[in-house]
Amino acid sequence: MGSEKNKEQSKTGSALDISQYPDGLYMTKILHSSETEVCIPSDGVQMEPGDMVIIKTRYGNDMVKVLGPVTDLRHVRKGDLREIVRKASEEDLKKAESFRIKEDEAFKVCREKIEKHKLDMSLVSAHYLLDEPKVMFFFTAENRIDFRELVKDLVAIFKMRIELRQIGVRDESRVLGGLGVCGREYCCHSLTDHLSPVSIKMAKEQNLSLNSMKISGPCGRLLCCLSYEYDYYQEEKRKLPNEGVRINWDGVSFKVIEVNIFSKRLRLIGSDGRMLDIGTSEISYNKETRNWELNPLEI
Repeated sequence: MGSEKNKEQSKTGSALDISQYPDGLYMTKILHSSETEVCIPSDGVQMEPGDMVIIKTRYGNDMVKVLGPVTDLRHVRKGDLREIVRKASEEDLKKAESFRIKEDEAFKVCREKIEKHKLDMSLVSAHYLLDEPKVMFFFTAENRIDFRELVKDLVAIFKMRIELRQIGVRDESRVLGGLGVCGREYCCHSLTDHLSPVSIKMAKEQNLSLNSMKISGPCGRLLCCLSYEYDYYQEEKRKLPNEGVRINWDGVSFKVIEVNIFSKRLRLIGSDGRMLDIGTSEISYNKETRNWELNPLEI
């Protein structure tokens, strides 16, 4: 789900010119999947954070929640924009509420049919589209699933269009939500639906424990937050010697064994066993020799 959206956004052209949108643009949230969409307001329609509106999502016309005006257009492309069909009426709100109850029953029915057909898939959620006779089921699976017989059963029961979508485990966490190891709501559910790639290199760069239990989320993948400060760490570390670099001082070769970018301190161990704890201001890079050097006068 998230990866599909990211692929769509990579093909949507150049950045936006805000002058083309005198009424501004609004960020909205698809509540059933916790995805965000940037929307163009209808002519003359005033919107406030918290308002419910109907937009053309990639799943079909559905109700979303207005989060507020878009203030940063750097990563918004014209092809990302969704059209706001209308503000939600009282009838729309009542219909959506009745659908929430029906979704619970649809989930149970679909799960029973999955068990009946002995399909190796895990059902995540069910959702009725507001403006279309369609019910969607989201599921996870290790492999591709042949669910044609399952769809036939569901069509016979619900008498409407059925759509089954396979999503990844990170998408599952975003849809369901929950509390992370930090005690806060999952970032993917509450902060952003842009699931950027996360690598073990990011944990190493930040000197974090490589214990998989400590740096993995409930989805079993590396924590999304490992990427939040990664660029800052890289930028700061470019200004300092890497661990393992040798620095000569007082006739002794010292090896950098620890770099702390926050305290701006370095720990070094000399070939004679001496330990040095120095500030980053006490060293400089010699462009001629291409070596880091201690500043003798500052020791």
